[in-house]
Amino acid sequence: MATVPRELFVPQRHRRRAYADSALPIGHGQTISQPWIVAAICQALALEGSERVLEVGTGSGYSAAVLAMVAAEVITVERVEELAVAASQLLAELGVDNVEVVVADGSAGLPDRAPYEAIAVHATAPSPPTTLIEQLAPGGRLVVPIATDAADMLTVFRRLDGHGDPKAADGLERTVIGPCRFVPLIGSEGYPE
Repeated sequence: MATVPRELFVPQRHRRRAYADSALPIGHGQTISQPWIVAAICQALALEGSERVLEVGTGSGYSAAVLAMVAAEVITVERVEELAVAASQLLAELGVDNVEVVVADGSAGLPDRAPYEAIAVHATAPSPPTTLIEQLAPGGRLVVPIATDAADMLTVFRRLDGHGDPKAADGLERTVIGPCRFVPLIGSEGYPE
């Protein structure tokens, strides 16, 4: 995280706060996650460097740039085209060449590109997104905030094997990292727009 210039991923008016441990607005009702959240997600994904990672919610591209340093390939999906274009341009300017930015409903993932060894979701889901769980490789990890009555809970799901029923959480190991706050996951596996 120390090598990715976070200030370049936030609007000019917020650059003095780029390294504060808080989320910052990036336009279109979206935010860049606070640094500890990005670090917690990266740590929970337990990447070793050879993985293909699916990221849901590109935003400014900051997390994708961080993930690109610890994974072989990052495919990041953003539903707001303007954010996706800006992130793609900035990543290219920074020489990050192992990230592909896709404009689509990230809540559904990209099943035609699956399986993924890791999936990071940067928006709160109403429940564990079964479509994303189905796209995990055996042993793969999904990190996603899940809405509860008390708070959003950053949660890690690990697929134990290639079998089981994701809808019933069968074949999954679930670990809660802790409370967090994210924008809602909009799309077919999330909330309506």
